[in-house]
Amino acid sequence: MVNAAALLGSTITGEIQSLQVGLRLLLCPLGSNVVIRTACCTVGIVLPVYSTFKAIERKDQSEQERWLVYWAAYGSFSLAEVFSDKILSWFPPYYYVKFAFLVWLQFPPADAKFVSAHQAEIQFVRALLGRFFIAAHQMVKDVIQPVQPPGRAAIEGPRRQQRRQIEDSESDHDD
Repeated sequence: MVNAAALLGSTITGEIQSLQVGLRLLLCPLGSNVVIRTACCTVGIVLPVYSTFKAIERKDQSEQERWLVYWAAYGSFSLAEVFSDKILSWFPPYYYVKFAFLVWLQFPPADAKFVSAHQAEIQFVRALLGRFFIAAHQMVKDVIQPVQPPGRAAIEGPRRQQRRQIEDSESDHDD
């Protein structure tokens, strides 16, 4: 009996340790994108395929519709990803955002009570994302159209500008 408890305890401890290692690999910002990309594929394809087949086997119409919507969203997302790959490679947490999006897509439909209960958090995230996209737009705009250096007048200073104006006006009178 003691051996069974010890064996069970070591099994649970081993599972927890492997889960911790997996989470460290997944969330490590300095690690390569291989782990997070593999996680995106697993969460985005393998688990939904299994769930789709289960819904078909059970002949559950509402579950089949839910997974049909998932596959439509996943396909649209993947298609957009193909065309925006060069831009997305400049955004380091892209695969983390994609992972979160894919997990969110697989949750059951949100209840109206949940949305109304977390309205403040939703507004905060919307405002944060809005600020982020405005800053990102400004960065891209600055890269595409850099700010022009100020003209010569700003470099010369006000006294030199006055002298130049006087010289220009005298040369106009000489003509």
